[in-house]
Amino acid sequence: MDRTDLETYQVQLSQVDAALQAEPDNAELASLRDELKELINLTEQALAQAAASSSKVESSRKAASTPSLAWSAGDECMAKYSADGAWYPARITAVAGSEQNRVYTVVFKGYNSTEQAKPSDLKPLPPSYANTVSATKRKHETDEEKERKKKKNEKKLETRAAKAKEQNQKQATWQKFAKKSEKKGVHIAGVSGTSIFKTPDNPLGKVGVTGSGKGMTQVTQQGKHKFAPNLDDNP
Repeated sequence: MDRTDLETYQVQLSQVDAALQAEPDNAELASLRDELKELINLTEQALAQAAASSSKVESSRKAASTPSLAWSAGDECMAKYSADGAWYPARITAVAGSEQNRVYTVVFKGYNSTEQAKPSDLKPLPPSYANTVSATKRKHETDEEKERKKKKNEKKLETRAAKAKEQNQKQATWQKFAKKSEKKGVHIAGVSGTSIFKTPDNPLGKVGVTGSGKGMTQVTQQGKHKFAPNLDDNP
C-alpha cells in the first residue's frame, strides 16, 4: 500500500457518499461505504508505521556513519547547555557510566558551571576556536618570557648596584683610614702627596722605586782615630 492507493479509496468513498444521498436506503452502498472507511483507516495506519520505521532506519544509518568520539577527562569540547540548548566551550572533568551509556561531567568555560552531559551533547571545538586559543596561548607564553627577562635584568642591575655601593663604602673607609694615618704622620702612598707609581722626573728613574734616578750615596773614608796607636812605630 502507498499513498496513491489511499487517495483512490478516498475518491471512491466520496462517490459512494454521493450515491447514498440519492439512495439513502440502499444497503449495498451503505456496506460498501463502511468497507471503504475501514480500508482507508488501515491504509493510513500502515503508511504511518512505514514512515516511523524508515525514520528509525535513517537515524541508525546516520549514527553508524558518524562514530562517537572517545572523550576523556581533561578534553576540551563544545557542550550543550541544558538551560538554553546552546553550545558553549567546556572542559570534561569526569567520565562515568557504561560504554554504551556514557555520562560526562563538564565545566563551561567563563561560567564555571557544572553539568552532566550525554555523548550527543558533546562535539569537537571548531577549528576557528582552536586557532584562537593557540594564538592566545602563544601570546601568553611570549608575555611570560618577556616578564622573566625583565625580572632577570632587574636582578642583574640590583646586583651591580649593590656591588658598586659596597665598593664605594670600602673606598670611603680606606680614604678615612688614610686621612687618619696622615694626621698621625704616617704617609700612605697613593692617598695624599705623590704616588709611588708616578713617573719620576729623572729620566733615569723607574716607576715604583722610591728615589729612583738619584746618584749613589757617597761613602766617606774614615781616618785614623787620634787615640789609635801607631802600628808603624817599633818599640
